Amino acid sequence: MLVVMMDNQLLAPDAICQSCLMANQAGQPRWRQGRLCCGRLLADSSAEQPAQYECQMGFRIAHIE
Repeated sequence: MLVVMMDNQLLAPDAICQSCLMANQAGQPRWRQGRLCCGRLLADSSAEQPAQYECQMGFRIAHIE
């Protein structure tokens, strides 16, 4: 599951990605083969933290399993 991290809260991508030009037709982040295609990898997953990305709009996105 992808979540958008803002300060001290987690948001569903639906709230953010609907207005993004990089989102897919359903208004969701472009997630393909385990990678976020509309952002860049900031930190790969480790035992303590999930993989984190920064999207084109500047939001931090995490992949939580």
